[in-house]
Amino acid sequence: MSPSASSHSIDAPAPTTGGAPAGAAPGTAPGGLRGHLRRRPLTWFFTLAFALSWVAWTPYVLSENGLGVWHFSFPSALGTTQLLGVLPGAYLGPILSAFLVTALTDGRDGLRVWFGRFTKWRISRRWYAAVILSVPVALTVTSAALGGRGPVLPSAALLVAYLPGLILQMLTTGLAEEPGWRDFATPRLQRRYGPLVGTLILGPLWGAWHLPLFLSDWGGGPDVSWTEPLEFMLTTFAFSFVMTWFFNHTRESLPLVMLLHTGVNNYFSLAWSDMFPWLRSTTHVLLIASAATAAVLLIATRGRLGYEPERAGLEPAEPGTPRV
Repeated sequence: MSPSASSHSIDAPAPTTGGAPAGAAPGTAPGGLRGHLRRRPLTWFFTLAFALSWVAWTPYVLSENGLGVWHFSFPSALGTTQLLGVLPGAYLGPILSAFLVTALTDGRDGLRVWFGRFTKWRISRRWYAAVILSVPVALTVTSAALGGRGPVLPSAALLVAYLPGLILQMLTTGLAEEPGWRDFATPRLQRRYGPLVGTLILGPLWGAWHLPLFLSDWGGGPDVSWTEPLEFMLTTFAFSFVMTWFFNHTRESLPLVMLLHTGVNNYFSLAWSDMFPWLRSTTHVLLIASAATAAVLLIATRGRLGYEPERAGLEPAEPGTPRV
């Protein structure tokens, strides 16, 4: 999906009336670049997130770690080339784009709300327990069902490395991505379209952002079957409903959704291949687990996914849209 500036774009005005930014006539926003930013914050966010990351990933994709057009390889750090080849582009994408668009459209008030979700650590301990335990349990059960047999018991070394690995994932993948997808995009999409349609929009875009990496060793490339990125995008689509439900039910706690996202990555990075050496596709496992969980949540919540519209009052009002 390509962002558009037409009335059918993801930034199309919400069906509300009244309100206008200070100094502007009702229903209008300042002209020029900043005015366009204020009218189309989601379009700008997704455009910048894709552009900044994809440009930064180009050397990695063209290197020996990818297509081999440029004859050099990225050095390994902590056993992987992705920290130096992929992570910088990830940091330049969602988190930087969210910061820039928020600062330019909503100023200090917007940044205060955006940063405020970073500090929502004081959530009931049962939510932390639910995330930390449910992710490995769900993925282990799904893997065992697919493989037709139980897992190999994890070693003591794996158990010792699990928590440090989770912290590393929080500081890398979690910090790079979730301030953009969940902290910036989800509240705006939910206010405009509701949780169901908002997640329907975000899921494919989240997946599509990763597509160039399938030409590198990150995604098993460069000679990767077209079914791999397709299955990955279906997975981000399904998993996004789970992420939205957690985001809404934890009072928009960014640390909790970061923990959910990185808990999946950490399990597959550290434990899965040793526990299920006879299986090959992590994406297949996550797709099935995510789709099943998403179906249950959508039915149980009737598509609301725990969304409470009155929380929109915590967000800075967008041009032409009153605070709820």
